[in-house]
Amino acid sequence: MKYGIIHYNAPGDTLPKFLRYAAETGFDSVELFCSDVWDEETAEPEAAAEEVKGMVDSLGLNVSALAANNDFVVLDTEAVAYQVKRMEHICKLSQLLDCDVIRTEGGSPKDEVPPSRWAEAIAGCLQRCLEFAEPMGIRFALDNHGWVTNEWPVQLEVFERVDSPLVGANLDTMNYRWFGHSLEKLHQIYQEIAPYVFHTHLKDGFDSRENYRGQALGEGEIDLAWALQCLREADYNGVFCAEYEGPEDTAIGYRKCLEWMQTNC
Repeated sequence: MKYGIIHYNAPGDTLPKFLRYAAETGFDSVELFCSDVWDEETAEPEAAAEEVKGMVDSLGLNVSALAANNDFVVLDTEAVAYQVKRMEHICKLSQLLDCDVIRTEGGSPKDEVPPSRWAEAIAGCLQRCLEFAEPMGIRFALDNHGWVTNEWPVQLEVFERVDSPLVGANLDTMNYRWFGHSLEKLHQIYQEIAPYVFHTHLKDGFDSRENYRGQALGEGEIDLAWALQCLREADYNGVFCAEYEGPEDTAIGYRKCLEWMQTNC
């Protein structure tokens, strides 16, 4: 089993320091953000990706997912074309990292895209992306993040519309609860999403919205045992990736998350 850590709220104020922390703590996988290899100041993103791959390899790590920070809640032709072109470049960088999973956002709500068309918009962009992703062997893991895809029926409708083995989910165990779903409803959500899961964010905490309080794995109210059971029954064989937003020092918090995963996953 592989245990990962997301490059978010983690020790290390630079990418090299974060990677060293991950390796020295005992993680074997890292989820990176596209900004780790490509931002406005990166003149040669391909060279940057190759440099990052060298650092990852030298520490015995692998990249479990590359987060795209995209916005697919768009219907305007030019906006769709921009998002698809940007994603194509991210997929090429992901190949250089020897990573076959792109963690995609749904996107942000917009007046011009009513909620009834959220799934249509996301699916339309993903279908366009499959034209280049399929030859690359890239898969898209749609995250339940923010306002749009924490409405899990939207995720399910996207999967049905695209109907491709290359489009699935990133399961964040806390975000559905943060959004406002009850603990009881989470049981249903995990079970329905599990067959589509390519990647995970194992995260724990208490309550919703302004009352949300993050915790180390096993120290919150999330029924992580049920989430894991759903994933096992769906034959999930991907990385278990920790995300920590608790009150303790992040070096301590992520270490506790790894220990929990090693015991329970």
